[in-house]
Amino acid sequence: MKPEGDQTPRVCPRCHNVAVVRVKSRMWFELFWIPLIPMKAGHLWVCTVCHWNVPLQQGWEPPLPYGGQNPLPGPPYTQMSPPPNAAAFGYQPQYPPQVDQSTKPH
Repeated sequence: MKPEGDQTPRVCPRCHNVAVVRVKSRMWFELFWIPLIPMKAGHLWVCTVCHWNVPLQQGWEPPLPYGGQNPLPGPPYTQMSPPPNAAAFGYQPQYPPQVDQSTKPH
């Protein structure tokens, strides 16, 4: 099977994962496990998780995740800048205060 067409993953009707892609499949005549003659080709929708598959049908395709809409409202992700004084002091982890074991009563 080879990927074909738009490779936008779609929702699987069986396992509900976003893992259905469009592929082209070929059946070969084999002699001693060597493919010799292509016999039949088909176009399928295949889930890469549960291996559900169905032949391409005119007018039907698995649904896009979130109905084809962007699930996150607002503008696309932008790179955040570090705080203004971050480079001046470097990394300073905040460790809890240490208890001196020599002065602790037994």
